[in-house]
Amino acid sequence: MSTKGSAFVMKKWIWIWLPVIVIAGLIFYSSSQPYEKQNVQPEIEKYVNLNKVEKSFEDVKTNYAGSEISMERLGPASFIEFYLRKTAHFTVFFVLSFFLVRAFKWTGLSAFRSFTRALLLASIYAALDETHQMFTSNRSPHFEDVILDIIGAIAGAAVGSIIFQKRQTSHKEL
Repeated sequence: MSTKGSAFVMKKWIWIWLPVIVIAGLIFYSSSQPYEKQNVQPEIEKYVNLNKVEKSFEDVKTNYAGSEISMERLGPASFIEFYLRKTAHFTVFFVLSFFLVRAFKWTGLSAFRSFTRALLLASIYAALDETHQMFTSNRSPHFEDVILDIIGAIAGAAVGSIIFQKRQTSHKEL
């Protein structure tokens, strides 16, 4: 392979893996922040009609990591923040796993192998992320968060596998 060809492959490799590296870095950075730096309750209180939220969700009660999650126990701003945080867990690991599948497919792996490797790496990273939070002040690691992360990773890997398999099939037909 020529120097020009290897430079192209290196650039392509960087662009393929860059989203994975950026997302993993953002997850690490977020886990390094104490809760106080991530508290969005003041913004929620400023921009959301909390009376309406309170009336709409007053009967919603769930148990998460041994604690009751309810409007009565948390208040509306904390209640919203809880669900925003859990949605973020799912979403970032969805995106991480999606881009892992993309990167593995680019290396030539099958859809199944790309899926399983993406899921394995994302799951390990989810567990390491919660472990990392043990060493961050005012953060509490939860096994339930790892499960939520893995569910997001499964969904992201599945969507990525379907999209990149279809894309590969359509390129073969051309």
